Amino acid sequence: MCRHLAYLGPAVSPAELLIEPPYGLYRQSWAPRLQRHGTVNVDGFGLGWYVEGDPQPVRYRRAVPIWADENLTDLARAIRSTALLAAVRSATPGTSADESAAAPYRGEGWLFSHNGALGGWPSAAAPLAELLTPGELLELAARCDSALIWALLRRRLAAGEEVGCALAATVTEVAAHTEARLNLLVTDGHLIAATTWGDTLFHRLELGHSVLVASEPGDDGPGWIPVPDRSVLLATPDAVTIRPLDPSAAP
Repeated sequence: MCRHLAYLGPAVSPAELLIEPPYGLYRQSWAPRLQRHGTVNVDGFGLGWYVEGDPQPVRYRRAVPIWADENLTDLARAIRSTALLAAVRSATPGTSADESAAAPYRGEGWLFSHNGALGGWPSAAAPLAELLTPGELLELAARCDSALIWALLRRRLAAGEEVGCALAATVTEVAAHTEARLNLLVTDGHLIAATTWGDTLFHRLELGHSVLVASEPGDDGPGWIPVPDRSVLLATPDAVTIRPLDPSAAP
């Protein structure tokens, strides 16, 4: 499994979101409080953020534990952004160990992270790979389950599907072929969308100001609201909506 978060609101530094909170993503790399599968997230990390005037997000990813990167603390203090997605990784056995497999993935202005795993990787994923064209398979961002799921979701987004519907259809499609945990998280810098399917997710909304969506709260302050399992979440600083993710729906 992994831990991840996404933020929209006034410009902040990654340090304010990842490092400074007492139980933030930085600490969750070695001491998550609510993680249901696995105990640590030390197989890499990444953050992606948006720069004003540029629709394509910037990324910084490494294959080392987040606390082992001596450059991160300075970088996290210096950056300011109104939209950010970050993750710490616990790799599925048999997947790539290099930074290409570290979230966030990127495409068409989106950032993507997967908190979960495909059971029986890689053999159990063969029916899913058959849903992609040879070209899409060759363009997989990494040899890992998360990259395969991103490719399935990305083709729906590129076709113009609404992001909540695309997420729900992708989860249903994957779950129909193999046992999986599928907490997915995406942002385009204006909207955060996520699913819950096998692990925890929370949101904290300061109405009209900011919204934070995270695998688990980074502090014990008020305002954190759990998202029910098997749900789709859509969030902006103005509203959070949650609807059931129907596992019986057709892909």
